[in-house]
Amino acid sequence: MAEEKKINPVIDDEHEKRWYVVNTYSGHENRVKDNLEKRLETMGIQEQLFRILVAEEPEIEIKNGKQVEKMRNMFPGYVFVEMKMTDEAWYVVRNTPGVTGFIGSSGGGAKPFPVSPDEMESILRRMGQSDKKVVVDFQVGDTVRIQTGPFSGMTGRISAMNDQTQIASVMTLLFGRETPTDIAYNDLQRVEEE
Repeated sequence: MAEEKKINPVIDDEHEKRWYVVNTYSGHENRVKDNLEKRLETMGIQEQLFRILVAEEPEIEIKNGKQVEKMRNMFPGYVFVEMKMTDEAWYVVRNTPGVTGFIGSSGGGAKPFPVSPDEMESILRRMGQSDKKVVVDFQVGDTVRIQTGPFSGMTGRISAMNDQTQIASVMTLLFGRETPTDIAYNDLQRVEEE
């Protein structure tokens, strides 16, 4: 008998710490993060509101012939909040300046659905903030198949691996040219070469 996958209950337990997505005015993500961190202290809800993240990853830009590393927002207009969905915490976050609402709330006073742990783990890993390390059976030079995302089903050769961020650079064939594509380790599967 095949093992059944456990499905998270639809009803959220206000005593469980989970990740939620807060919608903000675009370009105001860091301001909302600062506002939430200040409110966390002033309103004394440290037991209900934990981490507040603007999902950013480093990006190399060429300016005046020099490489400059800057942070790129992976999800403009969104902030991730780890919290217990109590009435008080929900009220504080919703009424923070710059917040336009929660993603996954049907409105009319309905509390939002949390982000799935797997999705959040993938985001944290891309930011280099994950504690969980994926054990892989591939290395630089191996051929892999991409399992998810826009490149799903494509194969390529691994040209570099970053164990800290758990991301591999995979050389894929796009428009007749080999192009490096950054893919999370857990989205890759080794292909046995014949």
